[in-house]
Amino acid sequence: MTQPNQKVLQYLNEAHASEVGLVRVLQSQIAMTPRGSYRTGLEKHLRETRDHAERLEVRMRELGQGGNALQAGLGVAEAVIAQALALGKTPFDLLRGSGGEEKVLKNAKDACATEALEIATYTAIERLARAVGDDETAQLAASIRTDEEKMLARIMQEIPKLTEAVMRADVKGEGTYDISTTGAADATRAAGRATKTAAAKGGAKAKRTTRQARKVPGVARAEGTVKGAAASAQDLAIPRYDDLTADEVTTKLPELSQIDLAKVEAYERKRENRSTVLGRISTLRASEPWPGYDELSVSDIRKALADADDSRAEAARRYERTHKNRAGVLQTAERELSTA
Repeated sequence: MTQPNQKVLQYLNEAHASEVGLVRVLQSQIAMTPRGSYRTGLEKHLRETRDHAERLEVRMRELGQGGNALQAGLGVAEAVIAQALALGKTPFDLLRGSGGEEKVLKNAKDACATEALEIATYTAIERLARAVGDDETAQLAASIRTDEEKMLARIMQEIPKLTEAVMRADVKGEGTYDISTTGAADATRAAGRATKTAAAKGGAKAKRTTRQARKVPGVARAEGTVKGAAASAQDLAIPRYDDLTADEVTTKLPELSQIDLAKVEAYERKRENRSTVLGRISTLRASEPWPGYDELSVSDIRKALADADDSRAEAARRYERTHKNRAGVLQTAERELSTA
């Protein structure tokens, strides 16, 4: 029979794992969402989510987490599961929808489902904690649930506006989605400013700081691995995959995004496991110059590069040469580097 304290810890572990996974999803959503009230709400909830995770950790330690090897192992397992689920739903799957407006709307709809699940989770924790006389955990769950309820209400208020944007873009042809106003673009500009400041100060320490500042959270490779584990041939970006020879597959690989490369790799390993295909994928697997890069059009990348620093432009040029090798992107990157 499970002890009351162990059951409460189990539920708290599950909630903590969900919060950790949600941090990743929110980072990705923010990176592709233009400035405005919806992104402001996402940014606020990202701060709340990190706070939730920290508060849960404190309470778990107070209840004995860390001293119990079984419970500690459960926490790790739950975290892995939750992160895999989060990666599977990562909004950087830009293949969804026909344009930026619809992708943001789909992300918002996913967020509604996530918030509803969080509300149910904390409702259950509060009820369980009160039933076993753990008022402190019950109050913690109720407090976090209130934040989740507010976030769900805020997203629901945004849905009509996001839907109107989709209608204008996809039905009337009046798209307003601008990649240069997204969280990723703003982060790129911030990194550029940090680079200039560090260059003025000089020194190795300042350079290390700016390299850190340029790191925008991204999960494309991990997402593809998660998806590829359950993918069928129809889910792959290469048509008629099962009918192709290894040589035919390898010629198509450079055109794929990091997500699709990871999906093909996972599928190939559980099927034919051909060394030629896997070896070529290995040479192509790399971090994107910034999150979502693979799914952007030439026009979108050129806009982003207009505000990028030389390190970002060099990253784009190097990555593009290895992958899609698009002339428009390479020309823009070369121009930015020549004027740096």
